[in-house]
Amino acid sequence: MKRIMIVLVSLAVVLASGAGGVAAWLLTRHDGPSLPEISAFTHGEAVRVGPYLYCNVVNLNECYEAGTQGELAVNHSDPVQLSVPSAIGTAPWRMILAYEEVDQDQIFTFAPGERLAVTIATVDPQRGRLTGLAVQLPTLVEVDGEIREIPHAEWSVRTVWEQRDAPASESNSD
Repeated sequence: MKRIMIVLVSLAVVLASGAGGVAAWLLTRHDGPSLPEISAFTHGEAVRVGPYLYCNVVNLNECYEAGTQGELAVNHSDPVQLSVPSAIGTAPWRMILAYEEVDQDQIFTFAPGERLAVTIATVDPQRGRLTGLAVQLPTLVEVDGEIREIPHAEWSVRTVWEQRDAPASESNSD
């Protein structure tokens, strides 16, 4: 009988310790804020990216700066399919495309509910190859008595060109 009591008490201690450990883990784990993610897809590969920067729209000094940037392998022939969740698409949002041949980015602005997906060519005849894209949620603020539009949230994806699509100078290793 004494042996059974010792086993039961030991079992109770082990179970209590395990339950306490699980409870402590649940209370102390921190996944960071649950924020919207964008996705970019091309030739069978996809990347999901959380925000690079995400600020409270009411208090732009209260920001979560993850610095997250996605990376997507691209080629000349397959376009990129960008998708945004409704948390982004039901607000005014903009897409910024950066190219290798132009110092100025190409900016597209979308009205609330207008689009949740955009198809992007990886090569533009005037701008060259796509080097990256960003999605922003703009906010109007007053700066020095002037109303300006600044982003309170931004997501970023950098393109990486497949070796066969690299210019000859990049692919030769003399």
